[in-house]
Amino acid sequence: MFSPKMMLHAGFMLLSVFLSTISQVMLKKSAKKQHGVWWKEYLNPWVISAYAIYIVTTLLAILAYRVIPLSMGIILNATGYFYTAFFGVKFFGEKMTQKRVTALLVIVCGIVIYALFDQVVGTVVLF
Repeated sequence: MFSPKMMLHAGFMLLSVFLSTISQVMLKKSAKKQHGVWWKEYLNPWVISAYAIYIVTTLLAILAYRVIPLSMGIILNATGYFYTAFFGVKFFGEKMTQKRVTALLVIVCGIVIYALFDQVVGTVVLF
């Protein structure tokens, strides 16, 4: 069973993954704009904010990995695919194809298998 401390740090990891996805969206939004001169492509509020968020996500991940096992962190990072799919549809007009839905379902199956296996056997060692 997961301790309250482990659950808190797993939450830090999920927040890190979510913020990382937000940062990726910001970078893509900036890349789609015309900036006039080349240096404004790299030094504009969208890009600077996105990289500042990346620093926060790195610190959150470091904090999370102080408590959660690496195998759990890998599984929690997989949730980023859901955020990316959602934001792709919402902000960029991407289509949710049958292949993408199938891929997301495979990820869900992996998360469920990890959760069930971890409760029965204990912490899963991948390497």
